[in-house]
Parts: sequence; structure tokens; C-alpha cells
Amino acid sequence: MIVGIPKEIKNNEFRVAMTPAGVAELVKNGHRVVVETTAGTGSGFADADYQHAGAEILENAEAVFSTAKMIVKVKEPQAVERARLTKEHTLFTYLHLAPDPEQTADLVNSQATCIAYETVTDALGRLPLLAPMSEVAGRMSIQAGAYALEKSRAGRGMLLGGVPGVSPAKVVIIGGGVVGRNAAQMAVGMRADVTILDRSIDVLRAIDAEFDGRVKTIFSTSLALEEQVLAADLVIGSVLIPGAAAPKLVSAEMVKKMKPGAAVVDVAIDQGGCFATAKATTHAEPTYIVDDVVHYCVANMPGAVARTSTYALSNATLPYIIKLANLGAEAALKQDNYLLEGLNVRHGKVTCESVATELGYDFVPALETL
Repeated sequence: MIVGIPKEIKNNEFRVAMTPAGVAELVKNGHRVVVETTAGTGSGFADADYQHAGAEILENAEAVFSTAKMIVKVKEPQAVERARLTKEHTLFTYLHLAPDPEQTADLVNSQATCIAYETVTDALGRLPLLAPMSEVAGRMSIQAGAYALEKSRAGRGMLLGGVPGVSPAKVVIIGGGVVGRNAAQMAVGMRADVTILDRSIDVLRAIDAEFDGRVKTIFSTSLALEEQVLAADLVIGSVLIPGAAAPKLVSAEMVKKMKPGAAVVDVAIDQGGCFATAKATTHAEPTYIVDDVVHYCVANMPGAVARTSTYALSNATLPYIIKLANLGAEAALKQDNYLLEGLNVRHGKVTCESVATELGYDFVPALETL
């Protein structure tokens, strides 16, 4: 199979879908890999690195799309990229379709086979291709929140860990999944006062054991959530419903009642955000103010630490890319039910039920499209 790696074009997105080492593995398996020139520069990989691994360097994205049968990316295809997709293409990348009707319509119209990293599952029901970027985003959320709390950024002017004789900032994390636990690790390491809310007692027990009591755990009810958010200096939104839009757990009225200069970091913004006041921002302009609360809602947070993120993502996706290339998309999807969970759109049909429900499409079970 011919596998294509275009350069990412989303604002300040410096990741690349595959490392040279990953390319070498594909070539070893007998496949041809084409890479857009300078695609890896933002992650520290030169064209020569890919050539040494056996890839061909093409001069632009149009050449990559017209040559390759499988397109491997990091972020959702932008409009100009979606226009290049055909029925012959398999697209493998993060999609986050539920809050993005325009992208969904374009992918449906393209007739391409579109597999989303974020809905691929494993035998334990986890999301193995979302996990590495969730780890990065969770850890980054605390860095971003600390930055947003600085007075020069309209924050409360607080140091997360305080100093001897001065109280630390109160950090509230909504959701105890991969993002939430990684955010807690960073916040605890910075000596903040950390509380996690979740609706699973088992999750809260595990967090309590993991942090040996250094993190407060609270069962999330509407009253408990409001109480904690209003007391917080920094709130991290880390809720996830796989494939679906994030629930708006923090209302505009709650934000209005928060401390002046408090900060929120909405890691769920890729799925529409869990704050009612959230709107996607970019690394170029990461924050905005609503009711004296600083909002950080960058939709591709891990792109800022591109080298770390590229290695982490490529480590997770490579076995799936090799399987798709070796067997072809249809055979690979039929053979692997966990990969099949990642199929969101194929030949004009929406095969992810939560996306179909959210955006008003007829749901077609994935197997029926194969």
C-alpha cells in the first residue's frame, strides 16, 4: 500500500503523524511511504531523516493525497484537505466529529473510509490511541493553568504551590480519567491543593490509592460540582464521552459566580468543551476572558510540545497503521473489532452512533458498510 503523510496545517500544529522509525517499519513490511516536504520539521525530523528511513519526499500536500491510498494525520483534516479525499482513500487520524458538522458533511460527501483515533478501543474498553495525547494534554493543562493565573494574563496573580506562609492555589479537576489523573500528577507535584470530581466510586478509590490521600476525591453531583468550581482558583475540564459531544457541566451562570481572575482550562474542547462559556482557541491566541474568568481552550494542546507528542502518538498508532497497510482497510476492519470501533464514516455513511445521533444522520452499523 502507498501510505501518505501530509504536513499538518492547523494553527501552530507542529506534530507529524509518523516518526522516521515508524516509516522504516512500514517500508520493512513492503509498503511505499510518501511524506510532504518539511512535514516533520516542527517535531525535529528533517526530510533527510525520512529519506534515510525509506520514504519518498513529495513537494506538496496535493501530491501526497493524489499518490497515497491511506492518509495518516494527527489532527482532523482542514477544509482544503477534505476536498482532496476520494472514495479510494482511507483516512486515519483524530476526527472529533460530534461538535463539527461541517467536517462530518465533507467526509460523508468524500465517500472516503475515515477511521478516528479517538474511538478505537481495546479489550479492556480503553481508548489506546487517545490515551497518549490525553496524558500530554492532562500534564500541559496545569502548565497552561499556571500561566493563565499570572496577573499579566488577567489571572488572580497566584503561584500554584504558594510559598511557606502562603496558601497554595485550589485546583479542581472535573473527571478522573487519563487527562484528570495526569493533571493531578502535575498539580500535586507543584504543591497545589488538588480536588478531583468523578461519578465513579471505583475511579475515586483508585485515585485516592494512587495519590495516597494527597488528592481530595469528591463524588460529582450538581451541587458538589458548583461548590467546588466556585471555590476554585483553577478548574480543569477533563470529561469525555467517547465519540460524543462533551456535556456542558459548568454553566455560564456558574462561571459568572467564580472568583475574579480564576482560570479554566477546557481539555474537552476538541469535543465541544464542558464549560458553557468555552470556545476553541489557538496557540497563537490561547486565552480570552468571560466574566473576569480566564479561559484557556486550545483545541490542539499537545501540538505545543510536538516532539514529545509525535513520539507518544506514533508509538501507539504504528501497529494499527501497519495492520491497515498489510491487510487493506476492509480486511483489517473485519478482522479487528476494536479497530472497527474507530470507523466513523465510510462510503457516505456515518458508522459512529454517537456522531449520527448528535448531528442528525442515519446511523449505519460499521459492518454493514464493509
